[in-house]
Order: sequence, then C-alpha cells, then structure tokens
Amino acid sequence: MEDRLFRDAMGRFATGITIVTMDDEGQDRGMTVNAFMSISLEPKLIAISIDHTASMYEKLMKADTFGVSVLKDNQQDYSMIFARQKEADGPIPFEYLDGVPVIENSLAALSCKVYKKVEAGDHTIILGEVTELKIESGEPVIFFGGKYRNLHS
Repeated sequence: MEDRLFRDAMGRFATGITIVTMDDEGQDRGMTVNAFMSISLEPKLIAISIDHTASMYEKLMKADTFGVSVLKDNQQDYSMIFARQKEADGPIPFEYLDGVPVIENSLAALSCKVYKKVEAGDHTIILGEVTELKIESGEPVIFFGGKYRNLHS
C-alpha cells in the first residue's frame, strides 16, 4: 500500500495535540507530538512515539526525563511553532514539574522519567513513568484529517 493512503487512513483518528519537552543542558526544547497515549495505572505509564528523523530524536534517546503538555484550544499556535510551521512571536511560557519543562497553562502537563524504549519501524516508542502532573480546565485542540479542530459543546 502507498504511504499516502496509510497516512490518510491514520488521519481519520482524531487526536489531541501534545508538546514533548526536555531540558537540553539548560535549554528548554520541545516538539509537537500527536502519537501519545496512556498505558498503565500501576505503574503510571504513558507512551510517545518519535520518528527517527525528528529534530529532537537523538536528544530524547539520551534523556532520562521528559515532559508532555496536552494543549488547550487557545494553544494551537504552540503546536505549529514546535512543528516548525510557524515562527514564535515571543517566548514560550514554560513552567517546571519535577524539574522538567512543560507548557504553562496546558490542559494537562506531565513530568516523566524514561521507563523503556522500544524500536518500532521508523519510530521509537518511549514509555514514561509519570512522576508529577498538573491539570487545568479548558477545551482541547484536536487534529483530524490533517487539520486542527476544536470541540464545540
């Protein structure tokens, strides 16, 4: 099957948008990731999937900790900035959970320590054990069919 057909089929699954963050020798770094899921309650594990060609791939492979921020509908621009689709017009508002940078005021923010890494084709799945979390009220930004969407109650 063609890559485009596969991508189009996977795009039929609506996802939230997350920013995966890390401290890179004192500098906060992030990348947009929609391949995120909850894995386990005991221990509390999540998973992210990172393309081997991603700009942060090598750095994440060396990291012991990382953060995940679930974006609100008014934070869509952060997704575009960290996906390198748009330039930032100011500093990104980071805060820290358990010493890990996360996006301030996101719907949910998690600090994680790397639990396990699993090679899976052209991606690596990183399992993270959640060490601290924070939640805020609001609505998510959604990605479906190659476009950003918002929920309307």
